[in-house]
Amino acid sequence: QVQLVESGGGLVQPGGSLRLSCAASGSDIRINAMGWYRQGPGEQRDLVASITSVGSTDYADSVKGRFTISGDNAKKTVYLQMNSLKPEDTAVYYCNALGWRSHYFKFDSWGQGTQVTVSS
Repeated sequence: QVQLVESGGGLVQPGGSLRLSCAASGSDIRINAMGWYRQGPGEQRDLVASITSVGSTDYADSVKGRFTISGDNAKKTVYLQMNSLKPEDTAVYYCNALGWRSHYFKFDSWGQGTQVTVSS
């Protein structure tokens, strides 16, 4: 079982910043990549940013230049620094992790989600 625990969401004014964190836990796991997705009301869940275990990153066009994803392999933790936030960034943000457990079992795990609201 791989568990992801997210933190850092909240209410922020337009132009403000938030930092999300997501920590993975579980026995004998090797994480290949972690990412952040978001889902607004009535919308599908879309990729915001991802990072591999060797540091390669990918971003949605809508957040490039404003959001930065980073990771700490030793802590099995991924961060999302969100700057210059806009009302359209309002959504539930979900952490995702891909990897292997006990060398044989693939996992694709999700966190419980954290609400980010950008409003004046």
